[in-house]
Amino acid sequence: MIEQELDRLLSAAKQDSELKAQLIKTKHSDDPVEEFCALCQSLGYNITAGELFTVGMTANDAKLRSVNGGGVNGIEGWDDAYEQFFLTLEWTT
Repeated sequence: MIEQELDRLLSAAKQDSELKAQLIKTKHSDDPVEEFCALCQSLGYNITAGELFTVGMTANDAKLRSVNGGGVNGIEGWDDAYEQFFLTLEWTT
């Protein structure tokens, strides 16, 4: 699953400052998500743009299905896995 790949990548980046710098550099490209995914895949991580964008939506949909139509509200603005990854990465020393 993509969550596991992101966790694995984050752990590696915490240990390798060069990898961390490479990942952060992708944020400043013309197409940051595609650049990020291309770098990840070149390093052996199975991370794609489509999966990044559907992680939160999938969790929200599962929550709504779990109550079988019984009055639960959807998650107000699901987490953006890409942004959450970088927030965690940049605050990691």
